Amino acid sequence: MKLPAFFEEDRLSVDAALVRLMPAESAPPSSIHTAMRYSVFAGGKRIRPILCIETARIFNGDVSAVHYPACAIEFIHTYSLIHDDLPALDNDDLRRGKPTCHKKFGEAIAILAGDALLTLAFESIGATPVPAERRVAILTEVATSAGTVNGMVGGQVADIEAEGRRVEPQMLEYIHRSKTAALIRASITAGALCAGASDNDVARLRRFGETIGWAFQVTDDILDVEESSAALGKTAGKDIAQEKATYPAVYGLERSHAIANDLATKAIAELAPFGERASRLREIAEFLVLRRA
Repeated sequence: MKLPAFFEEDRLSVDAALVRLMPAESAPPSSIHTAMRYSVFAGGKRIRPILCIETARIFNGDVSAVHYPACAIEFIHTYSLIHDDLPALDNDDLRRGKPTCHKKFGEAIAILAGDALLTLAFESIGATPVPAERRVAILTEVATSAGTVNGMVGGQVADIEAEGRRVEPQMLEYIHRSKTAALIRASITAGALCAGASDNDVARLRRFGETIGWAFQVTDDILDVEESSAALGKTAGKDIAQEKATYPAVYGLERSHAIANDLATKAIAELAPFGERASRLREIAEFLVLRRA
């Protein structure tokens, strides 16, 4: 399945906003800013910020305002990739088809580039031109999703600790819902909050984001087995080599495909009350599960 036609327009608008919000390479210290920009602009589909933007559009949200939290989430996502690739974690040399940040700039600068992007994310949310109560709600949502309690860092820790061990289905679910789904959930919820959605609509979209994010990671597990490094833009087969806790490892490929499709169906059902207003969000959700690398 290919990306929806509107996706490229959104991606270009996100890239333009990222350029505006990031320090120039020439700004001192230029070494860190060059590394930050290298990783942010090394490629990537911008799925998370586009989910944020398209959610805001359901409520006729100001796209120029939603670019701030959208970019913040991309900064957090990129920081997590920089740190994931380090020798102490996944020890990968390839990301988005290019040398990883630590391979290009050294481990010290890579660590600091990740730190700087995480810090810039919260600076960007703080600058979002919406009422203060919305900024606080977005900040809380994003910080929680990136943290240790049912958030990205907590999922990463559980993922590391599960390597080489027999993993129960409940722990596998926790890892996927925390490591990956949490930040996707935050992308969608932040867009709704930025646009002033009602509490009920925010809750519904939070459920959608949680479930489609879970399906997205199950699909990633499948692609690691079925696709090549060239297609993925990163080293294929690393999950098996590192004895990672994955859906194919626990359930096999056929059952994993069924689980991903079932999760996507449940997620998309949450969008029904929004009708045609959520058509773009629905298309992205379908792509996240039906995609090939």
